[in-house]
Order: sequence, then structure tokens, then C-alpha cells
Amino acid sequence: MPEMYFHVRWPDGTTQRCYSPSTVVEDYFVPGSQYALADFVERSRTALGIAGERVQEKFGFFCTGASDQLAQIERTAAAYATVRDAKVTVESLTGAGGSAR
Repeated sequence: MPEMYFHVRWPDGTTQRCYSPSTVVEDYFVPGSQYALADFVERSRTALGIAGERVQEKFGFFCTGASDQLAQIERTAAAYATVRDAKVTVESLTGAGGSAR
């Protein structure tokens, strides 16, 4: 499966490289776009859920990388839950080899 990474900037400026086992994240995130914190988390849940299911369909098991990444996103997002108008920026989407999408 074509792995992808989505690079995000959290409300405090911290950056994170997030993993997806599928290109489905391209359907949910646009490079350079900002998302309200709750919207970003929900889009991540949906995209990574679909990505995990695609792995299951192809290989017969759910991708723990997708579920682990989602758990990390949810933990990080919880730290900003009280920040008024918290936004997350998706800075870029890249393939496994680092090429921009």
C-alpha cells in the first residue's frame, strides 16, 4: 500500500509528522490549510479509519500504525482542548519517499 505522511503544525507552533498507510488522507487534508482542532481530529479519525480498513481488506489485518497514529493525534489534541479557536495547519502531504503530493 502507498504510505503517506501528513505534516502538521499544532496551535503552539509544534510540528509533527503523521503516518498513514494509505493515500486516503489526500481526500481529507489540503496542504497549507488550517482546520479547527475538533475538525482536524475528526478528519484524522475518518481518514485513518479508512486507511486501516484498506490494509485489512488487502492483508487481512487492521493496520496498528494507523490506530497508533490516531491515538497520538488524539492525545496531542487533548492538550489544546482549552485553547480558544485552536487551529491545526496541514503543512504538507508527502509520499513514503519524501516526495510532495
